[in-house]
Amino acid sequence: MDIIDATRALGALAQESRLKAFRLLVRSGPEGMAAGRIADALRIPHNTMSTHLATLVNAGLVNSRRESRSIIYSIDFDGTRELLSFLMEECCQGEPEVCLPALESLLPGNCIPANQRGAKS
Repeated sequence: MDIIDATRALGALAQESRLKAFRLLVRSGPEGMAAGRIADALRIPHNTMSTHLATLVNAGLVNSRRESRSIIYSIDFDGTRELLSFLMEECCQGEPEVCLPALESLLPGNCIPANQRGAKS
């Protein structure tokens, strides 16, 4: 990811309704949610929500697919991973234990082996 793509993605998330939609889609997992359900859950008019979702799609953070008469939106895990990697790629400066607390706060405790938690490389 380059700085232009990162700026586009961060700009898409820098709006309250879009950030709420993004977080809702993260929680919904790979199956995603219909646009109408997202709008209803966030109490946002459907046409306004469609505009916000299009912004997230254009930023590479969300995918859309048609299922019969509905458009289903889901997180673009690759795009989201690229953004997170871009933000964190130089944070540790060769000392991964500096970033470990941030990772541990996001991941269940059993995802990082006990012998690697807080350990120096």
